[in-house]
Amino acid sequence: MSEEQPQGKLMIQTMAMPADTNAAGDIFGGWVVSQMDFAAGIAAGQRAHGRVVTIAIDAMKFIRPVKVGDLVCVYTDVEHIGRTSMKIHVEAWVQRDRYGKHEKVTDALFTFVAVDKHGRPVPVPDDVTPVGD
Repeated sequence: MSEEQPQGKLMIQTMAMPADTNAAGDIFGGWVVSQMDFAAGIAAGQRAHGRVVTIAIDAMKFIRPVKVGDLVCVYTDVEHIGRTSMKIHVEAWVQRDRYGKHEKVTDALFTFVAVDKHGRPVPVPDDVTPVGD
């Protein structure tokens, strides 16, 4: 039996710090969501070759807590591209105590819309050339 592996491209890594904890000593779920939104925004912006905005987060469920000292690794995969929108699957994993066991903590589907400098929706380019690769 094989262990589950992260799906998608590693987009960001960051350390969970004491300032991000709740009263129980676990990292706030909202902090984890914000890291996932950062990562998904990078992926969506690269694909759109421009500005994007988050419009929805679907089906998020926390599987296990994030602890202080965990290395949070966020993976992204562009699952669908519409005319002006994109659906990005995002997974958050941790390495316990920075070097330990790699565990999935949550995943969700983020929807972004490509926008112009005035915030109006614009088409996502057909060009799929990766930016920065």
